[in-house]
Amino acid sequence: MNVHVGAAATPEEAEAIAKSLAEHLGVDVDVHVGESAEPAASASPPEVEYPLDDDLGPTDRERALRAEIDDILEGGPEKYRDRLPEQGKLFVRDRLDLWFGGEGGTRGAGDAGASDGGPAGVHFEDGKFAAFDDWHPNAPGRAGRGGADEDGEGDGESGDRLPGDGLLTGAAEFEGRDVHFMANDFTVKAGSMAAKGVEKFLRMQQRALKTGNPVLYLMDSSGGRIDQQTGFFANREGIGKYYYNHSMLSGAVPQICVLYGPCIAGAAYTPVFADFTVMVEGMSAMAIASPRMVKMVTGEEIELDELGGPRVHAEESGSADLVARDEEHARELVADLIGYLPDKAGEKPPRAETKSPKFSPDGIDELIPESPNRPYDVRDLLDRIADAESVFELKEGYGEEIVTAFCRIDGRPVGVVANDPAVRSGAIFPDAAEKAAEFIWTCDAYEIPLLYLCDTPGFMAGSQVETDAILEKGKKMIYATSSATVPKQTVVVRKAYGAGIYAMGGPAYDPESVIGLPSGEIAIMGPEAAINAVYARRLAEIDDPEERAETEQRLREEYREDIDIHRMASEVVIDEIVPPSTLREELAARFAFYEDVEKDLPDKKHGTVL
Repeated sequence: MNVHVGAAATPEEAEAIAKSLAEHLGVDVDVHVGESAEPAASASPPEVEYPLDDDLGPTDRERALRAEIDDILEGGPEKYRDRLPEQGKLFVRDRLDLWFGGEGGTRGAGDAGASDGGPAGVHFEDGKFAAFDDWHPNAPGRAGRGGADEDGEGDGESGDRLPGDGLLTGAAEFEGRDVHFMANDFTVKAGSMAAKGVEKFLRMQQRALKTGNPVLYLMDSSGGRIDQQTGFFANREGIGKYYYNHSMLSGAVPQICVLYGPCIAGAAYTPVFADFTVMVEGMSAMAIASPRMVKMVTGEEIELDELGGPRVHAEESGSADLVARDEEHARELVADLIGYLPDKAGEKPPRAETKSPKFSPDGIDELIPESPNRPYDVRDLLDRIADAESVFELKEGYGEEIVTAFCRIDGRPVGVVANDPAVRSGAIFPDAAEKAAEFIWTCDAYEIPLLYLCDTPGFMAGSQVETDAILEKGKKMIYATSSATVPKQTVVVRKAYGAGIYAMGGPAYDPESVIGLPSGEIAIMGPEAAINAVYARRLAEIDDPEERAETEQRLREEYREDIDIHRMASEVVIDEIVPPSTLREELAARFAFYEDVEKDLPDKKHGTVL
């Protein structure tokens, strides 16, 4: 390194400057006086011999840091932590141990990150020291200003405990998969969101966009910290950016949210933006406003569970995909769910070992009643098609006349959309249409092939369903079916009437195959409705009741001949009729063959149907 000093510098001064800089900077230094090309003095950094065989170790500096980390890991005030068992929930770090602890629960001494004794599966945590300056007595500049009391609440000057600003973020291994995670600490201001926690949340989302790994949101938040909203609410990088990032992540990587408490206002949007939402009985709730705010605005008095508890969102709003009994069950559900999903868009979902179905496919034909009006549970059909123990139903209590479920056929993940004749004869109501549309859209985003099991009299008619937007929501289901580019197989199990065959992946909707069972029928409407519509006047003119009944029966049989699956196959409306006992192997062969099929959509920005 060359250094030039003024011409008046003496040799002694040049030497002192050279030695000082060499020692301070750790490099060779040449000092030139004035314009001289030759150095007046030179120096090299002193050689330091490290006693590698000595017992080097942490100093007080590291010990102090470890003590600070241990303090942070304790979470918020002790009194709030003591209340968690009464609420039936775990402290957030115990929750991370449940999710990522693995065998034994904690890292061994030789494992990376073992210094904090965290869960074995946690690769690292970001932002433990967020908001450190706002509460910890060791924060720079806090000397003499007081610290935390025995209960951890502070002395009034230091303020409440705010470790991590009430939010944990990091990366972990879950069921053999690398994931990003966030988890609210309910002991810190009821898991509320403030500036530093918001920054951590946003960074985690943005990193997920770069890594292409799934995201787990372990939510337990009362919403934004109202008394600290300046700087994080409406800013470009504030809470509002959460939902922008959710939108960018949507369909790019799986987002799974588990609710452990009341998620109100802004906090409630994370679960509804997620691809899959799990609520926990007895503790979860989500709503746009708290009961107190609802009373203030509308005068309505209502309990939180009634306003936005698991039953409301599982059966009425459709916002909850799954409801868990407790924290352990929630983890089990997500462990099963993630097994059907790829890490990111563009990848194939993971295959599993093939299992024989729960019940023999030989029973399929007998299971399906000959009369199109007789009910049966379509889940019984699925149990004879899918690999055993692989049927994983979503939104079971919402729009029940359509079953949406993941399953495996020959080890390959498949998304199933199935009419259930045991509920409303399988007619499609608005809620079911919306539920199916969202499921189809999600499967298509994550490369999960689709299987339609069609047994429906079509979309429901009547004033109430019109009020409930049957046309609008039916449109969304048909749009999703039309736009899906994953392999699609459709089975006409029994009746396929009206626009039901359109929504259920009929021949016009670019399925790879339309297969019929011998019980199948395709028609504008069923025989009873058709005869009434076409021949009502003619039949009314027949006075003899017996003759009228015989004529009606003959007309019905003639109509059914026209819509019989054999005629549909003869006219090549469908691709094949298969013996019911071979349906599973037929589907397995077709899904395997079409696994890498490529389909193009028109060159456009996007459609206008949401």
